[in-house]
Amino acid sequence: MKPRSLILGTLYECVARRSSMFSSSCSSQTQFIRSSKQEDPRSLDPSYKEENFKDYVQRFCQQKRLRDAVQLLESQAHVSSAAIYITILQLCIEKRALHEGKRVHAHIKGSSFVPGIFVSNKILELYCKCDSFSDARNLFDEMGERDLCSWNTLISGFSKMGRMVEARNLFDQMPERDNFSWTAVISGNVKNNKPENALELYRTMQRNENFKSNKFTVSSALAASATLRSLRLGKEIHGHIIRTRLDSDAVVWSALLDVYGKCGSINEARYIFDRTVGKDIVSWTAMIDRYFGDGRWEEGLSLFTEFLKSGTRPNEFTYAGVLNACANQTAEGLGRQVHGNMIRSGFDPYSFAASALVHMYAKCGSVDRAQRVFKWLPQPDLVSWTSLIIGYAQNGQPHHALQLFELLLQSGDKPDHIVFIGVLSACTHAGLVDKGLDYFYSIEEKHGLSHTVDHYACVIDLLSRSGRFKEAEDIIKKMPMKPDKFLWASLLGGCRIHGNYELAEKVAEALFEIEPENAATYVTLANIYATAGKWSEVAKVRKLMDKRQVVKKPGISWIDVKNKVHVFLVGDQSHPKSEEIFEFLGKVSKRMIEEGYIPSTNYVLHDVEEEQKEQNLSFHSEKLAVAFGVISTPPGTEIKVFKNLRTCVDCHTAIKFISGIVERRIVIRDSTRFHTFESGQCSCLDYW
Repeated sequence: MKPRSLILGTLYECVARRSSMFSSSCSSQTQFIRSSKQEDPRSLDPSYKEENFKDYVQRFCQQKRLRDAVQLLESQAHVSSAAIYITILQLCIEKRALHEGKRVHAHIKGSSFVPGIFVSNKILELYCKCDSFSDARNLFDEMGERDLCSWNTLISGFSKMGRMVEARNLFDQMPERDNFSWTAVISGNVKNNKPENALELYRTMQRNENFKSNKFTVSSALAASATLRSLRLGKEIHGHIIRTRLDSDAVVWSALLDVYGKCGSINEARYIFDRTVGKDIVSWTAMIDRYFGDGRWEEGLSLFTEFLKSGTRPNEFTYAGVLNACANQTAEGLGRQVHGNMIRSGFDPYSFAASALVHMYAKCGSVDRAQRVFKWLPQPDLVSWTSLIIGYAQNGQPHHALQLFELLLQSGDKPDHIVFIGVLSACTHAGLVDKGLDYFYSIEEKHGLSHTVDHYACVIDLLSRSGRFKEAEDIIKKMPMKPDKFLWASLLGGCRIHGNYELAEKVAEALFEIEPENAATYVTLANIYATAGKWSEVAKVRKLMDKRQVVKKPGISWIDVKNKVHVFLVGDQSHPKSEEIFEFLGKVSKRMIEEGYIPSTNYVLHDVEEEQKEQNLSFHSEKLAVAFGVISTPPGTEIKVFKNLRTCVDCHTAIKFISGIVERRIVIRDSTRFHTFESGQCSCLDYW
């Protein structure tokens, strides 16, 4: 502890410093008051006239001293110059100063000055810009004279605020219209999710010979077509654009790109994009995102490379889109290159692109890198917290996930329902059933959130994995919503772990009603029967699959070696190095057996000899990918394999042995989570 005298000395110093700051502040305020009094024109020149008054108002407005200008205005009983009112009102509009604007309006009403149409329109504009629409409407109704600007100002204001009924009523009452009138109400309907109304108005405008579409009108019409995902309407408007020669404008090109992209015509969108002159960052980002949204991620990443060469600097939207694509494709190598580019360009660590970086590393299984980026962020947002919590949970570090969640609570940020999915998953992977139940009930009781069906799926997974089926069934009965396929699948997975084929039959029936085409349900049920030795029931499941024409999804594994992705199927012999792969597996299998490996044949779906079962297991896709990784990389290199399905028990056991034999760190990302194998152990501790 610090000595008492030192603490008191520091305290006194702080008080003295604050006192000094206060004195300085008071001195500054006094000086300001004095200077204001000195610039009061009445104290400077008692004989000044309105001409002098006008000069001082303009000076105050130029200096952005709105309050002084309004105070000076209110000191004059009579003002005959419209220019003075307009000058002050314009500053009120710039500052969105509704209170001062109302004082100016009140001064006009209280004086003998009769405002013309221009002054009235300025006040109307002020009320609309400040969202004071009751005042705007009252003024509009009181105006003895209105021009086109008066109508357009109020219609535009109502449209921007989503008050489309009032905007449309005014539009229909207009004695005359111009292109701005049509565009305001058309774009207002688009922005307020009324695309059909927007297109109806656009067609009406087209039939009126007195009006010709401009770039803003057609852009709004294209936006309506994009909202409706109507490619036909988009093409019709595109044809009109070409005929009226509006296709040279960047605004129109951007709208065309948007409509083709949102309607799924990516090739047409690219055609438009390539012909856009002076592409801006919005155009580049939109086109790149269109590729990602259509699943054409390689083309999207290729276009991002072109973008970097163009000399235009990416913004946070561009980076976030590319990083999310890398996360979805588990393309960590490319994500790291993007990370390097972000650092070189000096990106803002407060931007949401930084959160996307945490998400990318966590999704790719590099939770240590995700943690380093997270710690570097000056102010992590909820997305960053959630990504790292889920990353820890899926990468065999559930206790780290729960510790991070507690830090989140201490930070003052409020968790949302997605965070709790990560927390409950962490409890599931760690086998912390009671702790997980506490978190589950705290969602409503402590944090005031409603349980979602995802929360229920997580807690059912938590209970069923530990064999607590009675509690799981009780919770399902009390659910306020209908169980979905993910909840039933979680319960079926627990039945598989514990061999509960009686409950599995009921759960499978519920899943067959929801998605009879999903092969995973049939395969899991057949696995449960096979483990119990009920081969006749296995045969019934296979017949049911044939009857319903359900085909088992093939297991696919892939590995990235030297920036090239290599894909493997079960028993795959098409790879150029297949002979070396099978030779390696043969040698390592002998070594594994010597060290105590026993093949897990319980889940092989055919009632065949044990030797044949073992042979079937030997060439699963993840084993082939791991073998290729070992023979294709230098000793000690980490191997990372991805699989589209859940890894089987035998492969999990075998890869534990392989990791110890070859002295490698082997990471397998299956459809459920990451498994990190090292020195004969797995990060999941055989609980997955």
